[in-house]
Amino acid sequence: MAKRDYYEILGVAKNASEAELKKAYRRLAMKHHPDRNPDNAQAVEVFKEAKEAYEILSDSQKRAAYDQFGHAGVSAGGAGGGGGSGFGDIFEDIFGDIFGGGRGGGGGGHARRGADLQYNLELTLEEAVFGTESKIRIPMRVNCTVCAGSGAKPGTSPATCTTCGGVGQVRIQQGFFSVQQTCPRCHGRGKVITQPCTACQGNGQIEEQKNLSVKVPAGVDTGDRIRLAGEGEVGIQDGPPGDLYVQVHVKAHRLFSRDGNDLICDVPLCFTTAALGGELEIPTLDERVNIRIPPGTQTGKVFRIRSKGVRPVRGGAQGDMLCRIHVETPVNLTKRQKVLLEELDEIMQQGGKKHSPKAEGWVDGVKGFFEDLKFWSD
Repeated sequence: MAKRDYYEILGVAKNASEAELKKAYRRLAMKHHPDRNPDNAQAVEVFKEAKEAYEILSDSQKRAAYDQFGHAGVSAGGAGGGGGSGFGDIFEDIFGDIFGGGRGGGGGGHARRGADLQYNLELTLEEAVFGTESKIRIPMRVNCTVCAGSGAKPGTSPATCTTCGGVGQVRIQQGFFSVQQTCPRCHGRGKVITQPCTACQGNGQIEEQKNLSVKVPAGVDTGDRIRLAGEGEVGIQDGPPGDLYVQVHVKAHRLFSRDGNDLICDVPLCFTTAALGGELEIPTLDERVNIRIPPGTQTGKVFRIRSKGVRPVRGGAQGDMLCRIHVETPVNLTKRQKVLLEELDEIMQQGGKKHSPKAEGWVDGVKGFFEDLKFWSD
């Protein structure tokens, strides 16, 4: 039986934010959790389905793989595949802030992973095709060096919160659930800073610029992302840092455009060369090549130069260069040139329509069209 779409299961759009995903999953989990439906097998299945969907979509890498390849992109080791988290793990993870426990959630002294960051990197077509190494500068929050991230003035230390006893949460019993809420005094830290650090105003973190080097592989295109693990913001209370995602955008090129792994070049051609034939020098991204123009070449003719396109970033055959011909009508003619063209036109008219086969076919089509109109009007 085919699996349902994860976004459909949670009832969210494909561009839903993390907060929207969490809200949708929380609503379904509250309603269909097995503890609330002990004798309802259908509710248990709905809960498992929602849990699997959230587990995939809340992970940025798994979500990207699912968006690109569907269920096939996350089938190996994914949710519900035996290697994932236990039945209750993700429930505890998302509800840790209100039910207590959980992994890295809620209480004081619990480490929290730093935030992921995104940087938009503009590349030239040449850099995208051949690869490059870019230097970037990003703003991020790092631990304050004055207080070592504690938020307390040097020589002092945060005091244990007396409201929550250092737990970071207060417990409230509400019917079926024992609800835990963030401590209103210490805001979940479990500690209270009585003498804040003057450098960071007690936040424990400051904002600074960080220089990084990004290795861009050959073949990337607009929309591709490069993940730099551990280069995001620092974690809270010694938690692991987040990741940095470099979003690639390739700038327009004055000569070439890209279609998948092929490069396209629009080539103007003078009408005498188009009529008589000849050779034409064509630029590629790394050299110049000559192509033979056969007599009678028309606008729209495409010449293919093999293996002068883009080599795919994930491997595979290199693309081609496609040269698309545009025959130019001469302008700014001298009197002598006009006379010669008039003589040429007169000579060609004597030869009938054999010099313009498309025009002959078009004229015949027009005649047939008007004859049909006359037939129906009669």
